[in-house]
Amino acid sequence: MATVVETQVQYNTYTMTTTEDYMTQEDDWDRDLLLDPAWEKQQRKTFTAWCNSHLRKAGTQIENIEEDFRNGLKLMLLLEVISGERLPKPDKGKMRFHKIANVNKALDFICSKGVKLVSIGAEEIVDGNVKMTLGMIWTIILRFAIQDISVEETSAKEGLLLWCQRKTAPYRNVNVQNFHISWKDGLALCALIHRHRPDLIDYSKLRKDDPIGNLNTAFEVAEKYLDIPKMLDAEDIVNTPKPDEKAIMTYVSCFYHAFAGAEQAETAANRICKVLAVNQENERLMEEYEKLASELLEWIRRTIPWLENRVAEQTMRAMQQKLEDFRDYRRVHKPPRVQEKCQLEINFNTLQTKLRLSNRPAFMPSEGKMVSDIANAWKGLEQVEKGYEEWLLTEIRRLERLDHLAEKFKQKCSLHESWTTGKEHLLSQKDYETASLMEIRALMRKHEAFESDLAAHQDRVEQIAAIAQELNELDYHDAATVNARCQGICDQWDNLGTLTQKRRDALERVEKLWETIDQLYLEFAKRAAPFNNWMDGAMEDLQDMFIVHSIEEIQSLITAHDQFKATLPEADKERMAIMGIQNEITKIAQTYGIKLVGVNPYTVLGPQDITNKWDAVKQLVPLRDQMLQEEVARQQANERLRRSFAAQANIIGPWIQTKMEEIGHVSVDIAGSLEEQMNNLKQYEQNIINYKSNIDKLEGDHQLIQEALIFDNKHTNYTMEHIRVGWEQLLTTIARTINEVENQILTRDAKGISQEQLNEFRASFNHFDRVKEKRHDGPRRFPRMSDLYGLRSG
Repeated sequence: MATVVETQVQYNTYTMTTTEDYMTQEDDWDRDLLLDPAWEKQQRKTFTAWCNSHLRKAGTQIENIEEDFRNGLKLMLLLEVISGERLPKPDKGKMRFHKIANVNKALDFICSKGVKLVSIGAEEIVDGNVKMTLGMIWTIILRFAIQDISVEETSAKEGLLLWCQRKTAPYRNVNVQNFHISWKDGLALCALIHRHRPDLIDYSKLRKDDPIGNLNTAFEVAEKYLDIPKMLDAEDIVNTPKPDEKAIMTYVSCFYHAFAGAEQAETAANRICKVLAVNQENERLMEEYEKLASELLEWIRRTIPWLENRVAEQTMRAMQQKLEDFRDYRRVHKPPRVQEKCQLEINFNTLQTKLRLSNRPAFMPSEGKMVSDIANAWKGLEQVEKGYEEWLLTEIRRLERLDHLAEKFKQKCSLHESWTTGKEHLLSQKDYETASLMEIRALMRKHEAFESDLAAHQDRVEQIAAIAQELNELDYHDAATVNARCQGICDQWDNLGTLTQKRRDALERVEKLWETIDQLYLEFAKRAAPFNNWMDGAMEDLQDMFIVHSIEEIQSLITAHDQFKATLPEADKERMAIMGIQNEITKIAQTYGIKLVGVNPYTVLGPQDITNKWDAVKQLVPLRDQMLQEEVARQQANERLRRSFAAQANIIGPWIQTKMEEIGHVSVDIAGSLEEQMNNLKQYEQNIINYKSNIDKLEGDHQLIQEALIFDNKHTNYTMEHIRVGWEQLLTTIARTINEVENQILTRDAKGISQEQLNEFRASFNHFDRVKEKRHDGPRRFPRMSDLYGLRSG
């Protein structure tokens, strides 16, 4: 709410006083002559409207305030209307003194009401003095419209101001601090109307920035609905810096009287209504007591049989529902009834007190509906309620025990059934028929563990049977289901025991059979492994790519092969024995329905492996025979080639050696002439050339030996290479010796050396040659064939 800063100004005003110096009039009346024209205009219009609002009750009104009151008639009429009293009879004449007399009668009446008029005389009124007339009307307004206003120990102007402040305090943008600028925006007037008649103005739609609209709204509503005439102009108020206080107070006082009168009438009506309301309230309390008492007693009557019902439910859920219903009764249904009972007692006591204070006879409820009757009925209800609660708790504890046993039974049954699930199928399996010994032993250990587990579950089965027995003894409502389930578990338990023993017997039987088979497997492995190794060796020998160079070597192989063939019957017996072991295993499996899966755990060899290798050995033996015979024929041919070569080589080799020695002797022999030596050497040369055919034939035989891949020859120490070297050395020696003799002949002939000298010279050389040979630890000679040719290999 905007705060209006009011400039404190001392205004020229017409004042009045009570018998105790009521509102002493200002001494200096000359200042009234300085009345602001705007204020004068506002006062003329406001006072005129105020006077007419009262004169209309007498059927008249004024048009010009300073003219229409000059004869004093309407002034006296105005005073009679606003005071409700009769004034002295007015003078009927139209002379000035008649008018003065009437005005004085009016002024005297005003003074009789405790108002001291200062500087206001009948002559000024009769003369039409505006300011005096306005001052007189203001004095009347103060006395008859404002003086009697009293609010919270304040009266008159302050009372009216406080009343305005109280009424407008809740409204936004309204802050009434005076009777001038606080009213310029029109919101204060609208707030007063809305406070008392909110149906006439929608205050929320008013705007502070529309003072003319607000003022006109207040003026129009007040005139139309509150019978308060329009005493002001909105433009005059808005356009005046400071509206006239007297005009505003006059207009606002009309609102006070309009609303205060209604409030007083309402207060009187309220007093009457209050008396009626007290009587009606007493009647209402009586009727309410009768109604509440009847309803409460009826509720007790209906509730007691429900609480007396002791028929137990069979299930915990149903009993818990009963308990929950009882708790709902305690928590939901009974508390309102307790409150009703309490309220009934309070109403009864209150009613009796009101009747006693009102000097009315005491209230007597209908028969059976006294407070004591209700208390007795309530006491009976609580006794039955207590017994019902005790019965409920006892029964619930009993059902709790049953439910606990039933739940325990179900839990143990569920655990047992969960444990037994699949066990019968597991025990009925014949997995041992296709298992190995190791797997059988593992199955046996697993079965032994199961038997231990089975024995451990014996206690649970006994507990299940014991709980079922107890539930039957306690008359459990669902005993039939419990018995059926218990019987099923016991039957299944017996069946499990039977199946367990059968499986143990089967496992033990199969285990023994498998132990026998295992021993046979082991024996098979022990005998099959060396036999297999023998066959591997035999196959390796039979397939061995032999290389021989002589008849003796091939004969040795044939002998060894014959010895091997001699062992085959014994080997075949061993094979048959080994296969007999396997046949025994198969016979046991077929006889006792054992499925042999996998292979022998002790060997990777199977019967088929032995059979296949044995067949391979038998196939390789004739092939080996054929190969050896073919090799015999080849070696015999080679032997013939060796003998042929050796026969020739043993002749050619010595012959070459002999010729070498003979040529050596010829070269050192000094007997005879050089020409004789030359002839001898030529003869040797021709013999050597003639011997070449023998060398060529030997080369042919050697070529055959090479093609036959013959690398040794025990029949001769000579190889073809030795023959070739000896032959070439022989040719070289004969050629060199012939050349030496030719050179000697040429030297002799050229130098004229005699034969004797030449022989001496040759003898010297021969001597030096022998010395040289001695220095070389032996005589100088041509290499022997044995030096040139290595011995035969092997």
